Amino acid sequence: MTNRHRPTARAVAMLTVAGVAIGLGGCAGSSGDGVTTLNFFQFKGEALEDFDQMIADFEAENPDIRIVQNQVADADTLIRTLLVKDRVPDIITLNANGNFGRLAEAGVFRDFSDEPVLQTINPAVQDILADLGSYGDEVNGLGYVNNANGVIYNQAIFDDLGLEVPETWDEFIAVCDALVAAGITPFYGTLADSWTGMPSWNALGAYPAQDDFFDKMREEGEDVGPDSAVSFEKDFPDAMDQQYTLFSEYMQDGYRGRTYDDGNAAFANGEVAMLLQGIWATNPIKQTNPDIQMGIFPYPATDDPDDRLLVSGVDVVFTMGKDNPKEEAAMRFIDYAFSKDVIEEFAASQNMVPSVEGAELSDDPALQSVKPYFDDGRITGFIDHQVPPSIPLTQIVQEFLFNGDTQAALAALDNEWRKVAARTIPVTTGDDR
Repeated sequence: MTNRHRPTARAVAMLTVAGVAIGLGGCAGSSGDGVTTLNFFQFKGEALEDFDQMIADFEAENPDIRIVQNQVADADTLIRTLLVKDRVPDIITLNANGNFGRLAEAGVFRDFSDEPVLQTINPAVQDILADLGSYGDEVNGLGYVNNANGVIYNQAIFDDLGLEVPETWDEFIAVCDALVAAGITPFYGTLADSWTGMPSWNALGAYPAQDDFFDKMREEGEDVGPDSAVSFEKDFPDAMDQQYTLFSEYMQDGYRGRTYDDGNAAFANGEVAMLLQGIWATNPIKQTNPDIQMGIFPYPATDDPDDRLLVSGVDVVFTMGKDNPKEEAAMRFIDYAFSKDVIEEFAASQNMVPSVEGAELSDDPALQSVKPYFDDGRITGFIDHQVPPSIPLTQIVQEFLFNGDTQAALAALDNEWRKVAARTIPVTTGDDR
């Protein structure tokens, strides 16, 4: 990645998990009774009970292994601390974001290229991980479960008006116009929470970001701008204009001052037909209205239905340190976690899409509506994971959605990219090591 950061020096000595103080890293091992204890670093708070059950079931079948789950807050910061202090957990789960990619590029994670479990995973999921970063040609993580970033729509409203899921941009705008004509607000905007402008930016920007756009941006470095081979100013105007059209013409009044929670409640109550969000919003929506019928479709930003892409993030990736002395035991647990019945149960509980090919999704209509895109490999990653974190991307996008100045927003992004490139010291990795 373009922007590399030194790991934070903040020391975290102990964590309290389920009321028990547990030290992380390097202290778990083989006991006198032949039992190997593994330290399981786990970032996802809402998955704690699911992993507890998975661990209990695994230990019942593998009495020679004990797994201690450490569910942590601020996992991105803490894993850097543990890595720099050489206190690497035996098994690691992370969200597959830009931080994971930068760590993978640094060569701190194991290479899973020769592990049989890799052959069971949807290759399109692994491509998303590879795009984030890897150490040369290594496979430094195994994608476990995935989310979906798309347009959530109220199926009952669509059915009542005889509306079909749009497959092209023109059809999308026609659906919005039909809703307005029927007196129904198409979308609920929630820009009081600045991050809520990002799902649509990621989804619409995914189209111009194909064909290695960000790799080319990193090659351009300080030369990025309107006259470079690629740039935000050159490649993203149409995507930004599309995003502004949705916000400026088809949102409810006052969308700048409404929050994510406001939007979920309004959609659940049938006040609007669609949300520009993703699969993560469906659980809070169903908490308000358990009977709501909703689906998800990818942003149809092109003129050809066959070109549609569903933006997806790998919500949980499994990995381990490069030189793990308890690798064999750790791989036994990872192999167990990726078995079909285990991953199906976990994914259903977390309302996610399992990465193992042939694993069944829950019967949730929202998940079923995105299944064909995973089956066909028509998924692509979140492009904001490719943007260096020091670039104030969320703030730039939010300001753009307030003022509609496409040129100013794109020029700001290119300028920030140049500034990052100017202060970045190239680091050779992978095949250059």
